Amino acid sequence: GGAAGRAPPPPAGPPPPRPPPRAPPGGGRAALAPTVLALGTVSLITDVSSEMVTAVLPLYLVAGLGLSPLGFGLLDGLYNGVSALVRLTGGHLGDRLGRHKALAGLGYGLSALCKPLLLLAHTLPAIGAVLALDRTGKGLRTAPRDALISLSAEPAERGRAFGVHRAMDTAGALIGPILAFLILRGAADGYDAVFTVSACAAALGVLVLVLFVPGRRTVPAPGAEPVSLRASVGLLRRRDLRRISLCALLLGLCTVSDGFVFLLLQRATGIADRWFALLPLGTAAAFFLLALPLGRLADRIGRRRVFLGGHLALLLVYGLLLVGGQHPALPYAVLLLHGGFYAATDGVLMAAAAGTVPEEHRGAGLALVQTGQALARFAASLGFGAVWTVWGPRPALAVAAALLAVAAALCVRLRPGAEA
Repeated sequence: GGAAGRAPPPPAGPPPPRPPPRAPPGGGRAALAPTVLALGTVSLITDVSSEMVTAVLPLYLVAGLGLSPLGFGLLDGLYNGVSALVRLTGGHLGDRLGRHKALAGLGYGLSALCKPLLLLAHTLPAIGAVLALDRTGKGLRTAPRDALISLSAEPAERGRAFGVHRAMDTAGALIGPILAFLILRGAADGYDAVFTVSACAAALGVLVLVLFVPGRRTVPAPGAEPVSLRASVGLLRRRDLRRISLCALLLGLCTVSDGFVFLLLQRATGIADRWFALLPLGTAAAFFLLALPLGRLADRIGRRRVFLGGHLALLLVYGLLLVGGQHPALPYAVLLLHGGFYAATDGVLMAAAAGTVPEEHRGAGLALVQTGQALARFAASLGFGAVWTVWGPRPALAVAAALLAVAAALCVRLRPGAEA
């Protein structure tokens, strides 16, 4: 009966495969992961805060502080360009540390800190430094946040998960300008009141992230390549990720910025200046309504198809603006298609890219795609503005439409793979 008489235990083999997730009773869709809903809430609150500032910043800088249009142009370029360059850092650090929540929290915290600092900044260098810090926070958080969404969702449900997140994010973009408008109308010292409320909302967003977004440490799989900067950049050796990145880059080079679209719409339809500020809300409303349905459609028929379909909607926007005319339905059609373009491309692109990189490199992989697309769109805006200055708005838009059609045709031939 001693130890010598007992048979040795069998050698440990590989763990049995995990059973596939069971469908909920009745065959309906599985519930979204709490992480997706919590991050959507964080983005909603944070976008209320940031869009309040974005809505009043041009007027505050030019009319309130007497900044020249050239100075505002420099700040606007800084505001939109810094985050694109910082995204690679955020994605890589999130992967290297294995703590995407911590990096996202740092990014949200930096942006929250900037809101009260706007109350103290009254010179161009000071305002530029605050805006650069705010965009640094946005750049740090974007890729780790999207990595958290992709890691918490089942692969077949990623389009739906990103659609829900983008819809909640866009709800904040709708609420923020309206709230800023109401505060400016009702408060004696309107700008300071907007910045104060914005700071409180940003702090609330950070608190929700800390309390309700579960932390998840990503551990590299056995035998996986160690997380390093060289490995992060080397992700582009992956065929599917390289093709998705190339598609995003080519199409981004033909994407006219929102401001130009709204200016062209006003010229084409003769919309009065007092209604101009409502045009971004039209695009945001369409984005909000279509993000989830198009995310689900991407899961069902293929994310690449929906992504390219979104750029077809943008091509129709260019065509409608070129035709122009005084038809009363034209502004609504343009804004619906413009919002549909974002709904079919923003989260859908991230859902497609997430399937092309392993979990331990997820943040860096998404950041590569995001950065390439953002820099391409920045270059497109500069090029479009230059052609507008030399030839006029209609020739510039015709060139953009022709280039977009060619780029879309090229991307049809690039087939990233089954996940896309």
